[in-house]
Amino acid sequence: MLELDDVHVAYGGLKALAGVSVKVGAGDFVSIIGPNGAGKTTLFKCISGIVAPVQGTIRFDGQDLTKVPAADRPHLGIAHVPEGRQVFPNLSVLENLEMGAWTYAGRRDWTDNLEYILGLFPVLASRRDQLAGTLSGGEQQMVAIGRGLASSPRLLMLDEPSMGLAPTIVDSIFERIVEIRRDKKLTVLLVEQRAVEALQSCDRGYVLETGRVVLEGGHEELLSDDRVRKAYLGI
Repeated sequence: MLELDDVHVAYGGLKALAGVSVKVGAGDFVSIIGPNGAGKTTLFKCISGIVAPVQGTIRFDGQDLTKVPAADRPHLGIAHVPEGRQVFPNLSVLENLEMGAWTYAGRRDWTDNLEYILGLFPVLASRRDQLAGTLSGGEQQMVAIGRGLASSPRLLMLDEPSMGLAPTIVDSIFERIVEIRRDKKLTVLLVEQRAVEALQSCDRGYVLETGRVVLEGGHEELLSDDRVRKAYLGI
């Protein structure tokens, strides 16, 4: 479904990504882990069109994404749930979800999607008229994920969904992500610093360091790799 080949990104003279290649098959759950500054968020921005690569190709269902404007990419079925949640604080929960439903498929499926989102995150149902800026961090993350689902995506990209959340909330969020993948048969691409949760949930994973892929493999392979265990699992 998604294929990045030899992608390079530079900010000024500084390389953020240097020859990154990643493949995500339809229906796969793929995790990308790595330290701060590794280029994980930049990778997502390339896929969603916020940042343009200086070299390499990005294809979605065989289509060259570098030739598709960023505003058109959600209509292809790509949903980007950004780092730091980035809800609209002065809009209600319901209005935030409606903002995600502006794609062709999202407008078509709005009633069904809203029912699913509020069933997935019942607390949002009770807070649907509350301003999103007044919610807790965990509730805002639920809104951000729900807003992504409201677009009826085929590829759901989640950037650091655990950021700033208590461990118990993180566990709940990851449980919901697994549930979404199972219920909706979605392709999921996850960027995450919490290596254990990210690798346990995925089919395949990549380790990104200083803008390069240094390891890739199945989740069991990566969890048992000595370099991953030492650097990311503290073992």
